[in-house]
Amino acid sequence: MGAPEFTPGLELARAFYDEVVAPLLAGAEHSAALLGSGSDVLGFDTARSTDHAWGPRLQVFVAEEEIERTTALVDESLPDEFRGWPTRYGWDDFAATHHVTVTTLTGWLHDRLGFDPLQPIALESWLAAPQQVLLEVTEGSVFRDSGGALQQARDALAWYPDDAWLWLLACQWRRIDQEEPFVGRTAEVGDELGSRVLCARLVRDAVRLAFLLERRYAPYGKWLGSGFRRLRAYEELGPPLEAALAADTYEEREAALVAALETLARLHNAAGVTQPVEATARSFYDRPFRVLGSGRFVAACLEQVSDERLRALPLVGAVDQFADSTDVLAYPRTFEKLAEAYRAWLADPEARSR
Repeated sequence: MGAPEFTPGLELARAFYDEVVAPLLAGAEHSAALLGSGSDVLGFDTARSTDHAWGPRLQVFVAEEEIERTTALVDESLPDEFRGWPTRYGWDDFAATHHVTVTTLTGWLHDRLGFDPLQPIALESWLAAPQQVLLEVTEGSVFRDSGGALQQARDALAWYPDDAWLWLLACQWRRIDQEEPFVGRTAEVGDELGSRVLCARLVRDAVRLAFLLERRYAPYGKWLGSGFRRLRAYEELGPPLEAALAADTYEEREAALVAALETLARLHNAAGVTQPVEATARSFYDRPFRVLGSGRFVAACLEQVSDERLRALPLVGAVDQFADSTDVLAYPRTFEKLAEAYRAWLADPEARSR
């Protein structure tokens, strides 16, 4: 007998809650949702997703004193399967168990983020939280929100404070400004591989900048392109970025990158993020490489930042602007350590000179 017909995970989880879990918890104060890690939370799951760690699942949030009783009730009462999917399943080294997580909301949020968004969120916490992790809390689906605290947390995390956002935009433009002339320089010395690698890095940075301009968190690498296709910018920005990656010669690569970066510059101006900035490419000093010269966008963003702590920092950005390691970006204990480092850095008036 084959697997059941594929149902998107969010749809399966909602039905599982409505038809199975909610009746078990009738009369008990609780909230319920499908949040956290997993392609289904972001709506990127397909039939392929069902071959690993797949089945009905959700989180149930209760008061601390209700965890033990609610957990026992769920353990004892779940059916063996739901709509043809087993309700207890494992994968790799994980033993088979059900995946109705019963915990407190504040505990779950702290475990995911390294801080409690129901309290005022410190600047260092924003900077230490990867965008993928912020997506895992703000996307997904809420099935019940007793008392409204879950929505309050999601609202608090919906987007960065304005000063942080403007600084992150400056940092992202800075990344582009630092590398755009190297695509031509490497090609000039016959390093075709190096030119292609740098082009790919710039494409990735351009995609992540498009997310920032639209005030949307960017997913991690596996779903970055899929998420990009959902942005308004994709229709105009996608073709030149794809052309840059497909180019067989430096001349084609440069032309496509210039078109893409000029498009980003126009999108920046259209968003009204800063005062309008001249958006056409030029030569890189006296060298024969055409670049946008993104430094003027960096300066325009920084002019709008009122927080002197941010203005004093080197333009390293948030954690996922300077780190690309899964072991840094996927573990909340790391976020807490990074927040401590940002806290010390923000408190140091001499930070820029170090």
